[in-house]
Amino acid sequence: MEDERELTEAPPRASGGSRAAVYSIAAVAVLLVGAAIGMLLTLGVVRPESVPDDGSVDVGFTQDMRVHHLQAITMAGQARDRSTDEAVRGLAFDIESTQLDQSGRLAAWLAVWDQPELPPPGEPHMRWMPSDAGHHNQGGAGVARMPGMASTEELAKLRSLSGPELDVYFLQLMLRHHQGGLEMARFAAGNAQTSYVRTLAEKIAAGQDAETLVMRKMLADRGAQPLPFP
Repeated sequence: MEDERELTEAPPRASGGSRAAVYSIAAVAVLLVGAAIGMLLTLGVVRPESVPDDGSVDVGFTQDMRVHHLQAITMAGQARDRSTDEAVRGLAFDIESTQLDQSGRLAAWLAVWDQPELPPPGEPHMRWMPSDAGHHNQGGAGVARMPGMASTEELAKLRSLSGPELDVYFLQLMLRHHQGGLEMARFAAGNAQTSYVRTLAEKIAAGQDAETLVMRKMLADRGAQPLPFP
């Protein structure tokens, strides 16, 4: 009889925390499906005759921007899952979904070009940008950490915060992150050899430029200032 009751009784309602976890998992699934579709569509755009070599702006930008995007996706996921501020959660979801889609395209290009998805271990970033391109690549030797990238300690701090402190710190880190990404996107938009790389770089620059204005206002509304951007 007990077995029959277990089969016929309605399951208990999920708690608020359980429902939030289910929604979070569903959101991630939707984002990953969208990124996969974007990657497949991109494979049809790349033509064999337009394959850049491993020393090109195209390959360097694609590898570095993918690394840059992956950190933004990580930070946005933290805010989307843990913030209680609807405006912050909405912004985080938008950033996460946009950059997952773009990361799929970047990975697809590198696969078609027969290039690794990440720069070789230990190799400096941004060597594809000349030293006079308005960033910190002194002498054209590249940098160990791209502008705007959060440190390990900063990421750990973000994970440790909650409530309004989490919201403000996320906005500060992401604003600085976008400022760094803008340098790379703007240079690639004007200097990549392939039209599809230039087009995506232009979209990244335009989108992140608009989002920086939104985040500056959101910080001001919360009585906070942006982090310094050297």
